[in-house]
Amino acid sequence: MKKKEKKPPQERTERKKTNWKLVGELLRGYRRYILLAVVSVLIATTFLYAIPYVTSFTLDYVIQGITTSTPAFVLRLAELLGGRDYFVRSLFVCGVALVFFTGMNSLFTYTRRKSIALAAEGVTKGMRDRLYRHLEDVPYDYHKHASTGDLVQRCTSDVDTVRRFIQLQLMEIVRTLVMFGVAAVVMFSVNVKMTLISMAFLPLLTASSFVYFRYVRKYFTASDEAEGALSTMLQENLTGMRVVRAFGQQKSEIEKFTRLNMAYRTKTYKLIRLLGFYWGMSDSVGYLQIALSLCMGVLAVYQGTFTLGNVALFTTYVAMLTWPVRQLGRILADMGKAAVSLGRLDEILSAPVEPEPGRALTPDLTGDIVFDNVCFGYDRYNDVLDGVSFAAKPGQTVAILGATGSGKTSLVQLLQRLYVRTAGSITIAGTDVNDIEHGHLRRNIGIVLQEPFLYSRTIMENIRICAPCSTEEEVFSAARTASVHEVIESFEKGYDTLVGERGVTLSGGQQQRVAIARTLMQNAPILIFDDSMSAVDSETDAAIRRSLLALNQSGITFLISHRITTLREADNILVLEDGRITQQGTHAQLIKQEGLYRRIAEIQDAVSEGGEA
Repeated sequence: MKKKEKKPPQERTERKKTNWKLVGELLRGYRRYILLAVVSVLIATTFLYAIPYVTSFTLDYVIQGITTSTPAFVLRLAELLGGRDYFVRSLFVCGVALVFFTGMNSLFTYTRRKSIALAAEGVTKGMRDRLYRHLEDVPYDYHKHASTGDLVQRCTSDVDTVRRFIQLQLMEIVRTLVMFGVAAVVMFSVNVKMTLISMAFLPLLTASSFVYFRYVRKYFTASDEAEGALSTMLQENLTGMRVVRAFGQQKSEIEKFTRLNMAYRTKTYKLIRLLGFYWGMSDSVGYLQIALSLCMGVLAVYQGTFTLGNVALFTTYVAMLTWPVRQLGRILADMGKAAVSLGRLDEILSAPVEPEPGRALTPDLTGDIVFDNVCFGYDRYNDVLDGVSFAAKPGQTVAILGATGSGKTSLVQLLQRLYVRTAGSITIAGTDVNDIEHGHLRRNIGIVLQEPFLYSRTIMENIRICAPCSTEEEVFSAARTASVHEVIESFEKGYDTLVGERGVTLSGGQQQRVAIARTLMQNAPILIFDDSMSAVDSETDAAIRRSLLALNQSGITFLISHRITTLREADNILVLEDGRITQQGTHAQLIKQEGLYRRIAEIQDAVSEGGEA
């Protein structure tokens, strides 16, 4: 299969629609809290609207003796208690009622907020767990193309945005609808004309809320994406600080960060200006509505068509109703933010997980490894490996030599099934790798990379990570095989030495040897060393290879290296050029042939002799 020069067409990707079903699924386990919150909203609103009624009743019925503004059922209740004379003598009863209704409103408001907070935190935990599990299960290629900083921001900031919407605004939607419905019914039952006057500006507030929502969603998306770019740049800079310092790029990185920070600031400033304009405008309209209602009510009292109690009732209701309607803009804004965040989270959750292409078998993987005419390409336009064929038997060491980009790492990644071949077959002990359960396959293949990743834990914890129940002696034995035991013992805290982030407290060679020890703890029958001894000297390299040969006599070891001294003792050496095996054999055989292997060997020998001279 020849490489094709044709390049893939650019594809347009569209943002997925908001997956509100995701929130619904996560809320299912917290239905009792949602139901309790809804009931609490209804009860709290009832007591909240009863407070102005008590005030109106006191002003009109008790103080002035006016009964026309008091509902019939309230008059009947008053008569049962002793009529107006009773309330005049016991005016404190009205005060007690105000305190009682206020206390009950506070109690059920607390219950609502507590219930919805429990539901929101539960949803947040479930969403984070789901995201983390999904990121663990997506194919390896997904992480190669994803931005770590952006993923971190989605799993933290975007999840928190959804949490805030559920906790702060979900019940506010119910509360606003209930308050508007109850207030409208009560106010229309008292005076239709005054109700229409008192609600004159509410349609304007509602319309402005929807306009505000339309623009704030766009601005929030721009601000959120700018924050993601800033987080990515910060994460890359901090993890690559050694490179930044080594090349003296502090000034360049500061300038780059400043540009991204300025872009984030500019986009966020536009969002803040919109927020300020909306809240300022809505405040003005809200206060204007209250003033209009108060003025028209006083005028109606002067004309004798309205009572003082009704003025207090309407003014209070308008104030109570104006702010929830004004709050509709915040609700819609937070809904827009949550919609954007849910879309970004859904992009992660909709990424397909790594499939099991075969029968998910768990066989014994101690046996021959056979590559038969294997082809592979990261896309359908270019092949990285073309017709690769070789076999390895238990106890053998297979070495791979080739220029950068020749397909060495791709070859061993196919063995681990981090990628799936496009043609040919790969078998281990007679079983096709596509039929082996991927967890079982990778547990039986230990790999050490050229730039190993070490966790910010102690050396002991790093080595034990594949076998947390192993004994100290087993750890020491693996470290000795990796020729790092004496080095670790020389540290002040020995194996309890804390490794800095990404292993920065250790040298490159020490990191590689700790990673080798960690892989040996896996006790895998197949070991892969992907240029993982490039940072150690030749003597240590030879010592490690001798120990590995003695340790893995029944397994198969793959060595990828550019150092001929590392490869020369291998049982079979593969020379890769442009994805093809151009030479194959032992060192003694290949050194006699014209080709890449002999040229590299001669160059390295000349360099070695020149260095000794």
